[in-house]
Amino acid sequence: MPFKFLTLEVADRIATLTVNRPEKLNALNDATIAELGQAIDQIRVDDSIGGVIITGAGRAFVAGADISELSGQTPVVAKGRARAGQDVFRRIETCPKPVIAAVNGFALGGGCELAMACHIRIASDAAKFGQPESKLGLLPGYGGSQRLPRLVGKGRAVQLLITAEMIDAAEAYRIGLVNKVTPAAELMSAAKEMMKTILANGPLAVALCIEAIDRGLEMSLDEGLILEANHFGLLAATDDMREGTRAFMEKRAPAFKGK
Repeated sequence: MPFKFLTLEVADRIATLTVNRPEKLNALNDATIAELGQAIDQIRVDDSIGGVIITGAGRAFVAGADISELSGQTPVVAKGRARAGQDVFRRIETCPKPVIAAVNGFALGGGCELAMACHIRIASDAAKFGQPESKLGLLPGYGGSQRLPRLVGKGRAVQLLITAEMIDAAEAYRIGLVNKVTPAAELMSAAKEMMKTILANGPLAVALCIEAIDRGLEMSLDEGLILEANHFGLLAATDDMREGTRAFMEKRAPAFKGK
């Protein structure tokens, strides 16, 4: 499917999904949000794709929402816009295939929210993060008020949200917002290397790890342990588990088939 505001390239089972509005610092207008939803749905069902790296064209990852669309919105339109974006970002977050954000520059507002919806975040040392919505008399609409405290803790999240301050990649790493920081020139190679490491593992195991963590965070510990045991049992019935254990005992690399 052709996109107007995104590019999608696939090589070696890795999809690279690039937000491509560099003249607008990749700001997320409604059309771009809709295309992100279409792209992630396409990626989920494409057997040639094992995982996806999301990045931005030019000097920004995503520098926020398109303010020209927000300035005249009514309360009803605003709520609908937030729910539409939340739905797309939730589809990214619950994708059974691994999603890595390669944050190449500004990740502000909706851009920071997009990065947080990905499973892993790798940042260029030139990247900047923030949720500046309170400067506009708003709060995050695509999940920032919910995902940020889950990643960095309540106190730090409250500070970032109500001061609207921008932080650099080193500080984002220190507080746990990103998993890794690399020199700008090495960002995409680092993201691809991490994705290759993930794709060498059992795809069903990876998918159920993602699901167990996502669902378990909303459960009590006892409920989460039951979920984990159930997934452990499900995987024990798979050809991949038999191949993985056999390969370990035979001291060779496993050949997983996702079955």
